[in-house]
Amino acid sequence: MRLLPLLIAPVAALTLAACEPVPADDVTTEPSNDECKASSYQGLVGQPRDVLAQMNFPIGTRQIGPNDAVTADFRPDRLNIEYGESGRIEKVSCY
Repeated sequence: MRLLPLLIAPVAALTLAACEPVPADDVTTEPSNDECKASSYQGLVGQPRDVLAQMNFPIGTRQIGPNDAVTADFRPDRLNIEYGESGRIEKVSCY
């Protein structure tokens, strides 16, 4: 009978340790919102799309017009520059 408490104690300790909550810092629920460095290009918003022809962008950058078809695959490292029917850049983001 002396062995029973010695066996139960480690099992109880492991069971309680498994119930401990995970700190919020260890949980990543969202990918980085600026993996493609879109924040570096926010100055383009409001500019005419003609300025894009004079610039160099990372490989894979998409310039998207109002009626352009684009793939639906999500790539957080891909820079997307969207312009409207007015020809002005409306949005620069990663997706």
